[in-house]
Amino acid sequence: MNTEIITDDIGRAADIILSGGLVAVPTETVYGLAANGLDPAAVEKIYEVKGRPAVKPLSLMVPGAASVARLCADAPPAAYALAERFWPGPLTIVLRAGPDIPPIVLAGGKTVGLRCPASDRTLSLLKTCGVPLAAPSANPSGLQSPTSAADVLTYFDGRIDAVIDGGVCAVGTESTVAALTDGGLRVLRPGAVGEDDIRRCLIDSLTVVGVTGGTGCGKTTALEALAAHGALVIDADAVYHDLCRDSAAMLGEIEARFPGSVEDGVLQRKRLGAVVFSDAAALRDLQGITDRYVDREIDRRLSDHAAAGGRYAAVDAISLIGTKLETISRATVGILAPEETRVLRLMAREGITREYALLRIRAQKPDDYYIQHCDRIIVNDGGIDDYRRRCDELFAELLED
Repeated sequence: MNTEIITDDIGRAADIILSGGLVAVPTETVYGLAANGLDPAAVEKIYEVKGRPAVKPLSLMVPGAASVARLCADAPPAAYALAERFWPGPLTIVLRAGPDIPPIVLAGGKTVGLRCPASDRTLSLLKTCGVPLAAPSANPSGLQSPTSAADVLTYFDGRIDAVIDGGVCAVGTESTVAALTDGGLRVLRPGAVGEDDIRRCLIDSLTVVGVTGGTGCGKTTALEALAAHGALVIDADAVYHDLCRDSAAMLGEIEARFPGSVEDGVLQRKRLGAVVFSDAAALRDLQGITDRYVDREIDRRLSDHAAAGGRYAAVDAISLIGTKLETISRATVGILAPEETRVLRLMAREGITREYALLRIRAQKPDDYYIQHCDRIIVNDGGIDDYRRRCDELFAELLED
């Protein structure tokens, strides 16, 4: 067999693919060894030529986001968000495989990786032949991935039908592989697209409502209304307390900055408070540490929710305005209530005195602050059924928008 070198005759390369042959193709990362991904016999040749173990599945090259619906089953909206943001580009998205994909591509599994390469020649080939391309890197298994047509020929000259010469690959490392198949996001292979960028895109695909207001205003009822619409509800304060219990990394940073504040893995709150509440700089340092971990954990929960098919989320934080949480919210909703209502609610809920309840309430932001800074306001000044109805109506409107 003579291996053809093709530069511009993409129609010739498409004919080879559709007749069951192998064509090495350029991408922005490395060259791939491509065959018709819907032809089991052609895919078998990839395994033979590469010496690839049969237990390793293959990803498919596709021309764009429209292929997701054709090739995958029950793809979450987040998959399309990732495709729109990063395709063409070095991101492989792993999803549940649809019935049209041959079992040999899946290697006995139920998922498939899709990738849209940023190469004009390879995109043209995909559009011309009209089939997805099974295309792992064009090297024998275990050897260095090729970044030029010449590299491919050193491996496979005379063993494959053709190579499309697209020059030297710009990135030179393989694509990031991200799975959206297990109720969240998993990066199976790090690559040119960073995990933080992927998570940011997933969060952007959600409709996030920020909920804020003082103690005793009725935020819990408002959040229940959001949850009834399918929103993931995240309490920023509860996240902080979870991390104080479970995050060895955060506790380690706190202990490094404030020696003696963590003992046997347990945060010594009174000991730490004695330091930070009398020293403004120390308090800022503590908030800098905890805010970073809380933000990261909230990002993880939101992005996993999107990866699992979620569309809506709500974040509850008293100190929402002016923080990162406000920037990710499509709308901020302030919950207000008359002072006396708040006092009675706090006394009943926490068993505190009227005087202490008033001290807590008056130490927080006034109503005017929330009216000035929030997009929408709900005043909890009537019966509970009326309040629930107004919450439900407002959130239905916000989520639909």
